[in-house]
Amino acid sequence: MRKILSILSLFLTLCSNSNIYGKSDIFIIAHRGASGYLPEHTLAGKSLSYGMGADYIEQDVVLTKDDHAIVIHDIYLDEITNVSEVFPHRSRQDGRYYAIDFLLSEIKMLTVTERFHHQSKIVIYPGRFPINTSKFQIPTLIEEIELIQGLNKSTGKNVGIYTEIKFPSWHRRQGKDISKIVLNILSEKGYSKKSDNVYIQCFDPIELKRLRHELNSQLKLIQLIDDSSIPESDADYAHLQSIEGLKEIASYANGIAPSIQLVIIGRDKNNNFLYSPLIDNAHRNNLVVHVYTLRRDELPPFAKNYSELLRSLLTSSGINGIFTDFPDDAVTAKSKIFNKMEYD
Repeated sequence: MRKILSILSLFLTLCSNSNIYGKSDIFIIAHRGASGYLPEHTLAGKSLSYGMGADYIEQDVVLTKDDHAIVIHDIYLDEITNVSEVFPHRSRQDGRYYAIDFLLSEIKMLTVTERFHHQSKIVIYPGRFPINTSKFQIPTLIEEIELIQGLNKSTGKNVGIYTEIKFPSWHRRQGKDISKIVLNILSEKGYSKKSDNVYIQCFDPIELKRLRHELNSQLKLIQLIDDSSIPESDADYAHLQSIEGLKEIASYANGIAPSIQLVIIGRDKNNNFLYSPLIDNAHRNNLVVHVYTLRRDELPPFAKNYSELLRSLLTSSGINGIFTDFPDDAVTAKSKIFNKMEYD
């Protein structure tokens, strides 16, 4: 009898999890906006991703010299702007141009373009928007939130924001508390409760714990996990992927965001993608799983076909969200697949 009850309990748990983590509920997260089509983190790119049907739009946030939160992927300005031309003598000793050394008014003088290598000037994705054409600016976090909220009002939708706090320990060494500034902005714009349509993500587990326990944030927190050490944090990402690590994450966060290389570990005997136990282990700890980053023009080594990879992630992986530079592809595929239409 005890064995039967145990089996029944397990069955009910699995049924419950399947409702919580239903395939049709997978979020499409616009990675840096519609960055496969327009320069990353520009308001034009965010507007395009909104129109493409993304569920969430991502903001990477760093601070300026005068404590404005701006939306840019790096602490550097010299791989997406013309800063070296406008301010040729403002680099640090390492030759890099740091956003934190510039006033917002100065940053607004810069033109944003497609990402390029700061030394060689080689464009990272040559098939994307032409470099040094049109005119784009670095937006503030407030400007971007107001854009998304304005579109939510005019369209009747409820697209969420997905904010990443970049290099929090580095910012503190520069004398700035980026987390407090971001939380204050989010609160002023109506994001303060777990039920609000926002996620905060960070690679640094110490900062996420601080957000939850010291700064008392009730917002949904996501632990970013890379497949190797990164400059943003001294975290042991191998540990965070373990059973004990996931239990630890569950004490301060609501989910994880691993790189795609951590969730697909090969192919099975039928040549289907083989998924890591990380996904199921996370779900057992009531953690959602949002995977980054799906790019049509930069497939991971185990994938030969973009459509196959996208379909598998949507139908076979068990994940809850996908970060992608091409949100229209994911939105269309999801719609066709879950409406039982053929997708190639």
